[in-house]
Amino acid sequence: MVDDRGLALLSIARGAIAKDLGERSPSFEPARWLQEPGATFVTLQLHGGLRGCVGSLVAKKTLREDVEANARAAAFHDPRFAPLSRREYPGIEIEVSLLSPLEKLAFESQEHLLRLLRPGVDGVVLEYGWQRGTFLPQVWEQLPDPKTFLAHLKQKAGLTADFWSDDIQISLYSVEKWREHECSNAHR
Repeated sequence: MVDDRGLALLSIARGAIAKDLGERSPSFEPARWLQEPGATFVTLQLHGGLRGCVGSLVAKKTLREDVEANARAAAFHDPRFAPLSRREYPGIEIEVSLLSPLEKLAFESQEHLLRLLRPGVDGVVLEYGWQRGTFLPQVWEQLPDPKTFLAHLKQKAGLTADFWSDDIQISLYSVEKWREHECSNAHR
């Protein structure tokens, strides 16, 4: 069953990108729940490959504002990619992930942490001093082994893959996600 929330969030994301490109933006019915605080990630794919991904870990804006800001940032300000062009726009596929609140995870060692992680379920935030990185639960599809997942997450945070300190902090979250091709009624 198609979730109306997913359709609305996907329409908001596509509309924000379209507007900045001077394209016609899809319409959607505004809803009260969009004014609630929310934290989201917006992921763009082009021809099956990543084209941008930006998000918020903590709800500081309304859900609508957060999706719009993250869609624009994923399209035009992800430092890994050049800004999205009008030529690329029709080919992008958008995914919106709605995050649960972060929960600090207590663990005694790296080995204990690896046993606690739930592949395919947990979004993970790793923090060490000022360094921080996160992987959405979807990343488990490419990195299903907890040890490999954690090594890549450390590197994303600017640490070496084999780095360990008892001062590392881990927070977990889950997501509800919607992707345009899975929501066939999503307006394009």
